[in-house]
Amino acid sequence: MTATVVAWVLLLAVAAYACGGGVDYGAGFWDLLAGGADRGRRPRWLIDHAMAPVWEVNNVWLIFIVVLMWTGFPVFFQTVFTALWLPLALAAVGMVLRGAGFALRKPTHRLAERRIYGAMFAVSSLLTPFFLGTVIGAVASGHAAPGTTASTDVWAHTTSVMAGLITVAATAFLGAVFLTADAHRFEAHDLVGYFRLRSWIAAAALLILGVIGLTVTDSHASYVHHGLTHGVGLALVIAAAVALAVTAWLVAGPAAGWARYSSVAVVALLVAAWGFAQRPYLVPTSLTVQQGAGASATMQWMIIVAVVALVFVGPALVVLYRLDTQGVLQPVPEEDGGE
Repeated sequence: MTATVVAWVLLLAVAAYACGGGVDYGAGFWDLLAGGADRGRRPRWLIDHAMAPVWEVNNVWLIFIVVLMWTGFPVFFQTVFTALWLPLALAAVGMVLRGAGFALRKPTHRLAERRIYGAMFAVSSLLTPFFLGTVIGAVASGHAAPGTTASTDVWAHTTSVMAGLITVAATAFLGAVFLTADAHRFEAHDLVGYFRLRSWIAAAALLILGVIGLTVTDSHASYVHHGLTHGVGLALVIAAAVALAVTAWLVAGPAAGWARYSSVAVVALLVAAWGFAQRPYLVPTSLTVQQGAGASATMQWMIIVAVVALVFVGPALVVLYRLDTQGVLQPVPEEDGGE
């Protein structure tokens, strides 16, 4: 029972990172596609000011995930980090380069250096979620089974590539929706329509890739495919599709701020659908939650840690996100105001 509870806490942390970190990765994705220095000046201005107050705090969820895996499910941790060390290493390198690029671009005044740091930030924002998605695909397909040696065959296959593309589309969707709301908040009226259009494009891409992903998992990840097309998993997928439609409708009107919540619901529901689809397995169909769990005393302590995090850390992060979305943490500088 304790192992099952900790497994659901782990899934909840993955959903939190997918939603919180996904917004930041999505902003970097649109930074990559913003165009040259003149054409992309305004979108990048908004991205810088929207991300700056809280972007790095999302790594708290990633650290929590790694610690929870390592301590609570050591066999699962060993399996994933042995068989999938290469995409995980590439994702980690992307995180480092992304943070460095974002931090160094803003205070740099020389155009050539700003382009280098900007490209570093933008490209990493695309590659990092893709490689993290391939890891999810490798786990969901069962390729990363215990005892599997590291090779490209473990993660460079149809299911993993589709999972990577869906992850990128999900982050682009979150980023565009949040930036649409931020354009309203910063009174950057010329950027509202700019990011609204990109929200719709990303929503359509996520829907199309999701349908294709469900199709390809039929033969490459049959256990998860069955879970996604039956029972609770199917209900969560349908709920995510409804939330996607609601988000597309909300960004079209003045209540774009509410679209943040529905867009987060889309990603959270998709993560939940994946979790329900592969239960009771950590790696379908070779490693169950009970088989991968650590000692019972350790699992009991992990529940205590989870409760402490829920009581103390969770509310603090909620308040931080709320203050940011209300514009309390960083007002718009007058010289950068709307045109």
